[in-house]
Amino acid sequence: MKCPFCREFDDKVIDSRQSKTGTAIRRRRECLTCSRRFTTYERIEEVAMMIIKKDGRREMFNREKVRSGIQKACEKRDISMNVIEEFLDELEGDLRETGEKEISSALIGEKIMAKLHGIDDIAYVRFASVYRGFKDINEFVSEVKSLSGNK
Repeated sequence: MKCPFCREFDDKVIDSRQSKTGTAIRRRRECLTCSRRFTTYERIEEVAMMIIKKDGRREMFNREKVRSGIQKACEKRDISMNVIEEFLDELEGDLRETGEKEISSALIGEKIMAKLHGIDDIAYVRFASVYRGFKDINEFVSEVKSLSGNK
């Protein structure tokens, strides 16, 4: 494994653990050149899922793209990377369990919003504002009011 800090290939595994969902193995590694530590995840290589976008285009499911969107929504919130990784594991597991090879981006967006709603309301509103493409402040205020009405 290439060290993300010094780019050397010599490392040793310090700790290995199975994720809570059982879909990945988390490994803590230490670079033998620079002595810095980093984490890697080992996952089963699965059959590729295609995502059907709103405009009809199809693209491969990209876990990193989903992670990026979720991280932006959770930025400056008290949500750990472990929670985000578990979130991604659950989401990907749910999508694979459908058995479908093609999944609409709308379904994925709704699943993400439902999970975020249970984790953090601010992250939920941030994600919803981008996903639903709020056109003006009234749509944003309406979503916030619906949240406060549910509590």
